[in-house]
Amino acid sequence: MAAALVVPAAQEEEGMKKIRFTPLFFRRIHKWVGLILGVQFLLWALSGSMMALLDQEKVGGHSAQASHQHALPAGDYIAPAKLALDGPVLGIALRSLATRPVYELRSTTGTRLIDATSGAPVRVDEQVARDVATMVNEAPIRKATLLAEPNVEAREHEGTMWRLDFADAENSSAYISADTGRFLVMRGDTWRTWDFFWMLHNMDYVNRTSFNHPLIVFVAFGTLWLSGTGFYLLFKSFSRADVRWLRRRRKSAVKLGAG
Repeated sequence: MAAALVVPAAQEEEGMKKIRFTPLFFRRIHKWVGLILGVQFLLWALSGSMMALLDQEKVGGHSAQASHQHALPAGDYIAPAKLALDGPVLGIALRSLATRPVYELRSTTGTRLIDATSGAPVRVDEQVARDVATMVNEAPIRKATLLAEPNVEAREHEGTMWRLDFADAENSSAYISADTGRFLVMRGDTWRTWDFFWMLHNMDYVNRTSFNHPLIVFVAFGTLWLSGTGFYLLFKSFSRADVRWLRRRRKSAVKLGAG
């Protein structure tokens, strides 16, 4: 019985191997970590290069945003004090809705639009959204869609909005707020291409907005570890023969100094 109890323990001890942190151990891990992170390095280089090559004006839609400033039409407007207000108002502004003057009233319950000449409430329906969209893009409108929440292209904004798709070379889409009727942003195929490579670059495959999420933090520390072990393996790869020439120069200098 005693022998039967000792044999399994001996076998278990022989089967266990101690992990030795030798250059060979680090080289094996370095190789596989380098392969995995190397793919991301290629994606970083590729995505960065592509984003730099794209036209900045087409990516940002600056021309559409700059052309959306329009003066109010001349006329007599109702005084704000005479407007029918429901509850306290946090702010009021007189502005144009396409070519129509409106009051924009902000309260704790939301935003309302009132016609500045008649005092009637204004709703941002499809026709109003189309009128606003034609002020920023003269191309024909192919389709109008009401979005209950922002999509990826309009992720920087909030609330219900209209998406107006244009029949132009860029396949542009204008986003109009369904609450205020304000033009929010213009997106086109160039921006969509840029946004795809931006997703690869910052590794945020869901929201495409953050650059400090857990995945990229993990890759950053993996890169730091890869650099450290790479330096360690580089140092270990040198032998005395590699620096023999340096030792010879020192000996020569010593002899010359002695002579």
